[in-house]
Amino acid sequence: MRSWLRRVRGAVGLGLTWAVGWAFFGVLIGITSELLPGLPWDSFFAVFDAPLPALAIPGFIGGVLFSLVLGIAGRRRRFDELSLPRFAAWGGLGGVLLSLVPATMVTVGLASVEDATLGIWQLTALVGGPLALLCAASATASLALARRGENREMLAAGAPSALAHPPDQ
Repeated sequence: MRSWLRRVRGAVGLGLTWAVGWAFFGVLIGITSELLPGLPWDSFFAVFDAPLPALAIPGFIGGVLFSLVLGIAGRRRRFDELSLPRFAAWGGLGGVLLSLVPATMVTVGLASVEDATLGIWQLTALVGGPLALLCAASATASLALARRGENREMLAAGAPSALAHPPDQ
């Protein structure tokens, strides 16, 4: 039971971390769109009609979904055993799963598509690419932060540094 609580706490923590990052990214997009109109993501935000800090909501869900993917695909591996490209691929998979959330909600009747020109699957395809890229970038940043925190813990615990004692050749 304790391991499940730890996993849930980790998934929520990762989701909250991604939510903060995605909200910041949304604000940054808003600032650059005002300064440089006509950027490629303007069409994406024509469909995603919400205040830009609202990217925190899909960021949270994406972080939780990525945590599930990581729990299945990265089971029993430490952060130093995982590569950044593999983590990015798993993040991209989490982004694909995230893009399926609105389609699933429409399918079960929890949401509806307002715009009749785009069907739900066209909408899913439209947002799938950007979400997969953003999740891949978020996963890579998460691994880099986790490794950085792991290195600080090792130094604080007095573990010998690999740089201080290079291996004999």
